[in-house]
Amino acid sequence: MFKDFFYIRKSDRRAILFVLCIMALALGVILFTERRMESTTLYADSTHHAQYIMHDYQHSPHTTYFAQSSTHTPQRFPFDPNTADSTQLLRLGLRPWQVKNIYKYRARGGVYRKKEDFARLYGLTVKEYRELEPYIRISSDYTTPASALVGEEEHHERDTMKYPIKVEVPSSINLNTTDTMLLRKVPGVGEAFARRIIRYGQRLGGYVSPEQLREIEDFPESAIPYFVVRQPQTQKINLNKLTLNQLQRHPYISFYQAKAITEYRRLRGPLQSLQDLKLHKDFPPEAIQRLEPYVEF
Repeated sequence: MFKDFFYIRKSDRRAILFVLCIMALALGVILFTERRMESTTLYADSTHHAQYIMHDYQHSPHTTYFAQSSTHTPQRFPFDPNTADSTQLLRLGLRPWQVKNIYKYRARGGVYRKKEDFARLYGLTVKEYRELEPYIRISSDYTTPASALVGEEEHHERDTMKYPIKVEVPSSINLNTTDTMLLRKVPGVGEAFARRIIRYGQRLGGYVSPEQLREIEDFPESAIPYFVVRQPQTQKINLNKLTLNQLQRHPYISFYQAKAITEYRRLRGPLQSLQDLKLHKDFPPEAIQRLEPYVEF
């Protein structure tokens, strides 16, 4: 076909080449325009997002516009959490969603009466609170007079049910006997993480070490020292009786490991110990070690 091209009359060849050049030029213009429009749209979206954070507050009678967010080094200066605006709170290093929670709390009539109340802020770690604590200044307008303590006692009890006071170092919580209310007293652990701790412990069959909390996605490192495991008693699974689907439900047994267990039973009979699997590629020493407290034969 390429050779046939040269048998076409010279005038026809020129016409064909001219049409092809026009088509190539048009395609290039289209691609360039689409990329330019995409780049412009992304820039406009990112600029708009940076200008106003938490825009749902702009019509609230209790709040003001949130300041423009930017990445910067946290600054330290005296502030009152009852009156500080979004600009000051962001400069302190708080995340935008934390600032939003402060505004919500204040809009509902919540008051920070003492420094320790600020530690209840969801997502605030122990390290962050210790850095901010020396700069917290609670105005006398917001402190509770001694004569009003009796009248406030019942309200304070209801308030701490919703916003548990964080535990103090060196307090420790036994992972296998705790509940979500107690877990929420740990700095950095809110309602969501409390539920995930309980659910993961149930899937495991009980914790044997606080280090297992690292296996929960995004779990705050600073919260781990608050936990202990005393006299662990785990719920064991029988590797010789469960099916492949039942085996792989355990967090420490993958599909390929479950398949290796069932294949071993089919070919060689019941397992006597985990050491029977030590030569299998899917059971390195660390996998056998962490699974050992949870199995029986």
